[in-house]
Amino acid sequence: MVSKRIQDMPFSSIRKLTPFANQAKKEGKFVYHLNIGAPDVVTPKAFFQAIKEADLDVLSYPPSQGIPELLEENAKYFQKIGLNFTKDDLVITNGGSEALLFALLATTDAGDQVLTCEPFYTNYKTYFHEVGVTVTTFPTDVKEGFALPAREVIEKAITDKTKVLLISNPGNPTGAVYSKEEVRLLGDIAKDHDLFILADEVYREFIYDGKEFTSFASFEDLADRVIVLDSISKRFSACGARIGCTATKNKAMQEALVKLATGRLACPYLEQVGAVALYQLPDNYFDQVREEYTLRRNCIEAELAKIPGVVTSHSTGAFYIIADLPVEDAEDFARFMLTDFQDQGETVMMAPAGGFYQNTQVGKSQVRLAYVLEREKITRACQLIGLALEEYKKR
Repeated sequence: MVSKRIQDMPFSSIRKLTPFANQAKKEGKFVYHLNIGAPDVVTPKAFFQAIKEADLDVLSYPPSQGIPELLEENAKYFQKIGLNFTKDDLVITNGGSEALLFALLATTDAGDQVLTCEPFYTNYKTYFHEVGVTVTTFPTDVKEGFALPAREVIEKAITDKTKVLLISNPGNPTGAVYSKEEVRLLGDIAKDHDLFILADEVYREFIYDGKEFTSFASFEDLADRVIVLDSISKRFSACGARIGCTATKNKAMQEALVKLATGRLACPYLEQVGAVALYQLPDNYFDQVREEYTLRRNCIEAELAKIPGVVTSHSTGAFYIIADLPVEDAEDFARFMLTDFQDQGETVMMAPAGGFYQNTQVGKSQVRLAYVLEREKITRACQLIGLALEEYKKR
């Protein structure tokens, strides 16, 4: 019998409708995937070339903390962006997901609480459930650009069980980027309430409109209470490599993270070799990528604005946007698009945003869209959403 732990685990909103999408494809429909943040920008060839050139007689276990070459290159990367991490402060992980899992295991016990803003990345719920912690949230609103609320609103969510502040910046699913003042405010709250900070910063390069990124780790007085969670997945369009890392100046936490890494043996060696090459790319590598995503962001916002009744915030980071649709149940509408709608043999898969909230009713009329496709495809996908809304209302 399947364990109650797994039976009670929430299913990811991002992939929840996959069976319906697969069935639509079997029926001959072409599905535009706006549900998942899987970039279609070409992965740098240097990654594959480094793996190809790996000269090995035996593919042995690499060090649990990570291969020395990757630890060195990752530390150099952090230092280039103003974060004073050395290789001894890092642990290479199986993607950013394992980085989060390790950080939660190191900083919380079963029954503790994690504080985060709402909406938050839906897959966080999976790890909260695995670790045995609960979540307490403070609200942000699409109509206010998902900006932080007043300090007293945030502090109202803190209880005597709250041990950790978990923040995604730039935000998934909101596309919001917190200013230096907002990051400082959250840091001060964490200090005053003795909370450890888990800083999910995997989208730090994806910032638009001249905004600047501020890391929690950039404040010296916060250094001992921060674990940065990082990944090559989105930055280098290498989601399938599953290489991430944790970074912390807290020695006790670093020892705990290494202990966890030792328990799971190692990360894949060849993917680490490829990641080394990615960190050796020219500093201007990301300029063109950022320009392309800025154009995609502009495209999806312009196209959604043409659809009557759709409300969005302005996305200034990552590659996501929350759209509030003129429907009562966005999940039902998203399912309708896959099962009962098509135009010229095409339809769209979206991520219902209810799953990005602790109270799923709050986001019941919203979807998260990932602008990770070429602009022509984004334009067509938005046209399909508009057409589907017209059909849906006629039912």
